[in-house]
Parts: sequence; structure tokens; C-alpha cells
Amino acid sequence: MNYGGLILIAVVWGANFGISRLAMESFNPVVFSFLRFGLAIPFFFVILKLTEGSVGIPWRIVPRLALIGLIGITLLEITVMYSIKYTTLANASLLNVAPWPIFAALFAPLFMKESITLRLIVGGAISIVGVCFVILGGGEGFSLSSENMLGNAMAFGVSIIGPLFNLSSMSLMKKYSALRVSTWTIAFGALFMLPLTFGSWGQTNWSALQAGHYLSIGYNVLICTVMAFVVWNACMFKVGATRSNFFRYAVPAAAVIAGYFMFGEKITLLQMCGAGCMAAGLIWISIERKRREEPVAPAANAGGHFV
Repeated sequence: MNYGGLILIAVVWGANFGISRLAMESFNPVVFSFLRFGLAIPFFFVILKLTEGSVGIPWRIVPRLALIGLIGITLLEITVMYSIKYTTLANASLLNVAPWPIFAALFAPLFMKESITLRLIVGGAISIVGVCFVILGGGEGFSLSSENMLGNAMAFGVSIIGPLFNLSSMSLMKKYSALRVSTWTIAFGALFMLPLTFGSWGQTNWSALQAGHYLSIGYNVLICTVMAFVVWNACMFKVGATRSNFFRYAVPAAAVIAGYFMFGEKITLLQMCGAGCMAAGLIWISIERKRREEPVAPAANAGGHFV
């Protein structure tokens, strides 16, 4: 069930590459990112109130949640946007996705009691090969030309910032639910992002927006943010950060499929082989026997019941 949730969200995020590309034709990237997270905030608070009975957090963890929101939402999302702008899509995809689980595995012992097993190493290596085939099998290839180096550095930075965001969030989930952590992290991230949109709202011709643009915003807000953050964090807490982050390798495959249906992009034999490698690697990881020491769902306290 938890592995299925991880795969589902990876597919949702992968499909969003195509949807967001269409939206970028009309929206400023930072404004679109703010709309995605800013409009999601009321939904998070309503769901949190209905499911847990309260929305508050202790003052002592406010600085920590604010820092996580600043790094994991504001900085991470803007870096993703501009890495795509300053390098090729192939470079951005490869450098964003491939190193992420590796850094998650390296950083995990600093935050959680997680061990790296042989099965995890083998499955991860197979998945890395697969994701490289999926991305490099396209027409763009991988370029290290000087004009792409800034974007390449940003994309690689995402693979470092992202795992730190995941792991720091997980450590809070020992006491607070994934929903509560996600709600406040996104609230702080959107708050810090707002000043960066000043001067950019006028770049969008709002009167010319069509139904497709509003649907893309709705998809980003309700599916890619509200549903995805809650489901991913909840599943990641149960599965573990190291293992769950390898399921991000399903994102490029979903992005390739989205490109095929939305932009008529071709799917090559090498990409299909890569998808097979990724599937094999993820299946190999997911069937590993549960360790004796697994995360136990925290008990309820004054903040509401926890998952």
C-alpha cells in the first residue's frame, strides 16, 4: 500500500512536467510556483482541522518549520524552475533526479535510524541506470557545455537540498502528523516566496487565460501539492526516507509518457529499456523484508491524533 502510494505520487509529479510546461507559456515561473503553494494553503488547513481537530503547532518548533519551508519549498522550487531555464531539460531531469536518493541514503543516518542494505544498493543502482536511459534516450542527450553549467549546478543542488528537506521533515513526523508538518512547511514556504513575485504579476496576460490554464493551476494545487505532499510524506514515514526516495525514479518515466501524449514526443527503445530497469530496481527494493526496527506511528497528544 505504501509503495503503491509512492509510485502514484511519482507518476503525478512526472505528468506535471508536461502540464507545467504548457503553463509556463503564459505564467512567470515564480508566480506560477507561488500560485501552486499559496492556493494550496487553505485546503491544507481545512483538511487538518477536519481530520485532527486543531491546526496549531508549538511555538518552539516554529523556527524549525519556517527554516524547512524556506529551504524545502521556497529555495528548492525556485531552483528547480531556473535550473530548467538555464540548462537542457535532459540535464535538469538527470541531475535533479538521479543523485537525490544517493544523498538521501548518505544523509539519512544523521536524521533517522536507517541502515543501507545490500538489496537497497543493488536496486538503487539498477534504477539509476534506468533513469539515465530514460533521460538520455531522448533527443536532447546530456550536455556539459559552458552555457549549461549554471543550470547544471542548480539542478545538482536540488539533489542535495531535496533530501535534506525530506529528512528534516521526517524527524518532525515522530511527534507530529505528516499532514500537520506539510501544512505548516508549505505555509511558511509560500510566505517566503511571496516577496519574490513582486514585479512579476504584470508579466501574465490574465484576461487571455483559458480553461486549460486554470486546469493546470488546479492540478498543481489539488493533485501535485495537497494530495501529493500528504500521501508522499505519510508513505515515506512508514517506508523510510532512503528506500522511498528511490521511487522518485518513476518521475522521468512518467514525464516521458506525458511528453508523448501532450507534445507528440517520441519514446525510444532505449527509454523503454530504461523504464524496465527502473521498474526492476524499484520492485527489488520494495520486496525487501521489513526490518525489525520500523518507524512506529506516534501516539496522539494535544495536537490531535497522528498517522
